[in-house]
Amino acid sequence: MRKYILLFLIISCYTVGYSQVVRGIVLDEKTKTPISFASVYFNGTFAGTISDVNGYFELNRSEHTSMPLTLSAIGYYSFNLTDFSSSKPIPVYLKPKEYELKGTVVKSKSLLRIRMRNLRLFKEEFLGLSDNALRCKILNDNDITFNYYADKDTLKAFALKPILIENKALGYTVTYYLDKFEYYRKNRAIFFKGNIVFKADEATADKQKVYAENRRETYQGSRMHFFRTLSLNDLIIKGFTITDSTFKVLKLKDIVVLDPKDNRYLNYPAGFKISYSKGTSYVKQLKKYVFFDKTGYFDGSGINWIGDMGEQRIADWLPYEYTNE
Repeated sequence: MRKYILLFLIISCYTVGYSQVVRGIVLDEKTKTPISFASVYFNGTFAGTISDVNGYFELNRSEHTSMPLTLSAIGYYSFNLTDFSSSKPIPVYLKPKEYELKGTVVKSKSLLRIRMRNLRLFKEEFLGLSDNALRCKILNDNDITFNYYADKDTLKAFALKPILIENKALGYTVTYYLDKFEYYRKNRAIFFKGNIVFKADEATADKQKVYAENRRETYQGSRMHFFRTLSLNDLIIKGFTITDSTFKVLKLKDIVVLDPKDNRYLNYPAGFKISYSKGTSYVKQLKKYVFFDKTGYFDGSGINWIGDMGEQRIADWLPYEYTNE
């Protein structure tokens, strides 16, 4: 196995830090003034807090040491904090969202029809088309705005406020901070990015059993399932097969490298195919090294997914605290 990779990965590794409690102050990038009640959380988890009236926050990261800390606020782009080495409160600057919507007011019947069409397309691409998606509801879709006539080929969606989603299939209420959404009609390609926080819904014992079964079914063959299995070197036992373009079966040592701290990185820029009983997926790396860990967390900006895993949307995402035991 290629055990060691370049030293810069050690420097940039998410696990750098001396204290398990992160302290910081959230500030406006332009005015340098504190941002009150900003959300501070680990993307894709239940764990989080909010800043006080002076923008100050504290959050224990002992259970999420490999993840960046995400900060979000209404009207601002999210920011991922990865350097936790300072013993003093860390200043974090958020950039205000500035959308060029030209003041479009949706009042006429024609624009209302266009909005409903855009909203339907947005939900299909954002939530997905799975059984889980059919049982999801966006609670504040009036906060979502579209570019309408600005670009006929590309549908763009904007949201100053976080998008609130009720997932009745998996038993979660989801808060999603949308930074970018673009759908390209010509080639039916989708790109969106943002950050997500989960909250488990309270329910009766019978409903909890239904949620547990739906979560278990959703987990099987998911990206989280794949990376957890890869981390444990348990691919064959769990039913995953990885092959290259020549149909050669790849093993852990072929696609994963470690740094001196045993942090794992996907390293197979040529791309590979993942076969599972639920279907087939293809991975194309956008970065030479893509970090992942045993929770199933991975650097999403470093991978392009095609196939069944590429079709998984917000309705099919599980928090990293999820266990299928």
